[in-house]
Amino acid sequence: MAVITRQPTLCLVAAIALGLAGCAGLPDQQLARQAYAMGDTATAERHFRQLAELGYSDASVGLADIQLASGDPEKMRLAEQTYRQAADQSPRAQARLGRLLASKPAATEAERREAAELLENALEHGESSALMPLAMLYLQYPQYWPQVNAQQRIDTWRRQGHAQADLAQILLYRTQGSYAEHLDEVEQICRKGLSQMDICYVELATVYQMRGQAEQQQALIEQLRSAQRAGSVPPERLDKVAQVLADGELGKPDEATAQALLESIAEQYPAAWVSLARLLYDYPALGDSEQMFDYLKRGQQAAQPRADLLLGRLYYEGKWLPQDPKAAETHLLKAATSETSAHYFLGQLYRRGYLGQVYPQKAVDHLITAARRGQISADFALAQLYSQGRGIRPNRVNAYAFATLAMQVENPHAVELKNSLEGKLSAAEKQQAQQLVQRELQQRNSAWQQGDATALTTPAQDLTRQDNL
Repeated sequence: MAVITRQPTLCLVAAIALGLAGCAGLPDQQLARQAYAMGDTATAERHFRQLAELGYSDASVGLADIQLASGDPEKMRLAEQTYRQAADQSPRAQARLGRLLASKPAATEAERREAAELLENALEHGESSALMPLAMLYLQYPQYWPQVNAQQRIDTWRRQGHAQADLAQILLYRTQGSYAEHLDEVEQICRKGLSQMDICYVELATVYQMRGQAEQQQALIEQLRSAQRAGSVPPERLDKVAQVLADGELGKPDEATAQALLESIAEQYPAAWVSLARLLYDYPALGDSEQMFDYLKRGQQAAQPRADLLLGRLYYEGKWLPQDPKAAETHLLKAATSETSAHYFLGQLYRRGYLGQVYPQKAVDHLITAARRGQISADFALAQLYSQGRGIRPNRVNAYAFATLAMQVENPHAVELKNSLEGKLSAAEKQQAQQLVQRELQQRNSAWQQGDATALTTPAQDLTRQDNL
């Protein structure tokens, strides 16, 4: 794909577009970037849009970045279109488009191959941000590129001096399950690249957590705090390091230090309020319910959907406060605009009759949305819904199909359910179930582009409307 990087000067294009009125009052790309970094997306979008209409591919990329970050399905589709419009002129746009195609839920083989081509071309033209998503494609889907030896490719990138190639090496170790065997190398890579690749704070924190090296961990955290105060590290990196510290699977958790890290950034990075609430959820000794709800209230005030998600989950489970299905429904519906898990909990709420009766169609609608957006646990919930027949007529074909879909990841309960149905289905019913599985997978491949992850009137005709008995 040819790339044209030369663009007309801002004053020349703007003067023509605005009737030779000069440059005063023109949209400002630097201002747009600053506004976006500060969270003022309205100002950033306005400036990026005006510059994009004047033909500036970098501004088009900035506009598409905002559209993509919104989480709104319609804006996400617009982001893909915007990236495509700029791709012929901008390696950066190619890299962004490639990364978007590669990360789509249930992306097709054609989309992943197109993504690899875009990322290869962007990397060839000097866009270093293309390297990691390209490496992830090769590592996650080796069946599509049997001719690519991932280790040899990474070795070549490292010889060529690509800084991101070292991170790709770490990613290879994670993918192979050999990360713990290469802690020394990971530490060496990230100590050397810490000033250029702030993700290395997370990797080093992981290394020290796995080794139980408290002193090195504390020194790293102090360095991270200093870098964040100096503006060289974004606050979200502290959020990620806090998650490492609180992860009991990596070693002895240090939840108190995680809490202090999150509190230090929460005023400027509102997502940390929700992370703090989740930390208290996992470690109740850190605070009481009043403190948790203070965190969540602050997260809500900053329009963080994750706050409503966690509130909805708390009311659903009744863990920190009395169970209140109606309040759970209210908060989960708010969160469902962008949080896939909200659809899962809504589906369970309706499936289990927590609101006084079973609402089977609502349950199916939300669970299928969650499943089509990548939450495999929703497939098992659907299998349970159709097999148990609570409030609806049992449907063994649907139950068998969704149990099969749930087995895309290790799930012994799904295996048990599928096996229990095996002898009850005729050969014709099994064939019907397999056809449903294939149609559902096809639906998931196209759902993102269609923006229709909730409708059940899909090509999978076996999913008919479900009414209460």
